[in-house]
Amino acid sequence: MSSLELIRLFLAVAELRSFTLAGRKLEVSPTAVSKGVRALESRHGVTLFTRNTRRVSLTDAGAALLASLGPAVGQIDDAFAELAQFQQRPSGNLRVTAPRAFGFLLARHLVPRMQARYPDITFDLSLDDGLVDLLAAGYDAGVRLGQAIAQDMVAVRLSRPLSWSIVASPRYVEEHGVPAVPRDLLAHRTIRYRFSTSGALPPWRLRDGDGEFQLDTQAALCVNDTRMIAELARQGLGIAYLPDIEIGDDVAHGRLVRLLPGCVPDTSGLYLYFPMRSQNQPKMRALVEQASILAGEGVLDAAAVQA
Repeated sequence: MSSLELIRLFLAVAELRSFTLAGRKLEVSPTAVSKGVRALESRHGVTLFTRNTRRVSLTDAGAALLASLGPAVGQIDDAFAELAQFQQRPSGNLRVTAPRAFGFLLARHLVPRMQARYPDITFDLSLDDGLVDLLAAGYDAGVRLGQAIAQDMVAVRLSRPLSWSIVASPRYVEEHGVPAVPRDLLAHRTIRYRFSTSGALPPWRLRDGDGEFQLDTQAALCVNDTRMIAELARQGLGIAYLPDIEIGDDVAHGRLVRLLPGCVPDTSGLYLYFPMRSQNQPKMRALVEQASILAGEGVLDAAAVQA
């Protein structure tokens, strides 16, 4: 037995003055209680109780030990009682990763709701467009497009499917012309996204009269940040493939123009995802609760399609 277990046995016997009653309280046999007390006495070379057929009494050493241990064990009980509150009250730090283009949706809508309702929860929000291994990187949860989430994760929908566009600046269009069909993009300068971790260039998902397909365009520039891609497109350095949430304002003000309308299929919407083993944590339950409320109200849908 551990020292703490032996102390529990000692305190029970000291309180009840009975090995039998102490055993009932601790749900062990009287023999186990007796062996435990003997082990404690042997370990420290003192006799803690005097025993006869009628009663159990504390020795002077036992009484001194009881006087010292009583407050200490009370503090231990209080500490575990405080720990147990974490099972009921959502608290602690939530480390969440999200793509840069969508991170502001969390900052604008989800995080304020969480902090208003659960002031004991703090946030550590990291913006990263690449794929992130939550467990390896130490994150509690992430936000990504549905097709990017591993099958072994729990996923909670945040928005309906998102729209994307092929865009270029008016200057680029004036100098290089407009592609008439998706495969004409192979003859144009394009600005591609590169994943930081794998180094891969995700192909552009397109569609024509024959259905959907993927196209690897000639990359004049490669960037691992969608905001930078939008900026390079505004400078007339190539054609970009970006979510409408990223370029809606640019299109509205004429800084970018959409090309090949109707040739870019929607992607799956945004999802909150996290490891299955963490779904019973109070802070995670609170996050899922508020995320689900936002999804049900369509708040993120409205924000994501503002373009």
